[in-house]
Amino acid sequence: MKVEIWSDVMCPFCYIGKRKFEKALANFEHKDQVIVEWKSFQLNPNLETNPSKNTIEHLAESKGWTLDYAKQTTEHVSNIAKEQGLDFNFEKAVVANSFDAHRLLHLSKKYNLQNECEEKLFKAYFVEGKNTADHQVLTNIGLEIGLNQIDITELLKSNLYANEVNNDILQAQQIGVRGVPFFVFGNKYAVSGAQEPETFLGALKQASSL
Repeated sequence: MKVEIWSDVMCPFCYIGKRKFEKALANFEHKDQVIVEWKSFQLNPNLETNPSKNTIEHLAESKGWTLDYAKQTTEHVSNIAKEQGLDFNFEKAVVANSFDAHRLLHLSKKYNLQNECEEKLFKAYFVEGKNTADHQVLTNIGLEIGLNQIDITELLKSNLYANEVNNDILQAQQIGVRGVPFFVFGNKYAVSGAQEPETFLGALKQASSL
């Protein structure tokens, strides 16, 4: 059974949802028969990468919030993340367009390394404060998971996999995805948001029995 997950590298609840889904999958009787495919989604396709600004400052400016309110909001999300063993550092997170990161994910899919790539990208953005639009950062992530230097260089010097990223986004629009994470189980059953592991486990069982 295939589980398709639409997400964005800069989406905190996508990282939280990944952890919760992994807990569910670990308790699923037929977990060895599940193939996870990460699908591209951009929360802000027109976002300009700006390494001089952190996510808290960007949130305050883009949403018209005070800096204090933006800090409170991100602290709340960080506390939710901590429950899943994740240490978010919003004060270090770099405002970065995620399109090239999604292209790297599609390259990693070719070598069955997509889940490893997704994890590294989330960690780079939310934990390590790295610029996930920077080509050297993406190159290092690709090499860390076992991708070939030549393949990575070719990817980042071209528009390779741009169509695949755009097709994922178009598919999301066609099936009515309004936000991410968005999970589709066996092309039969959908779950929206970073639900509890019990919900994901129920979806796995239901989709496998249909």
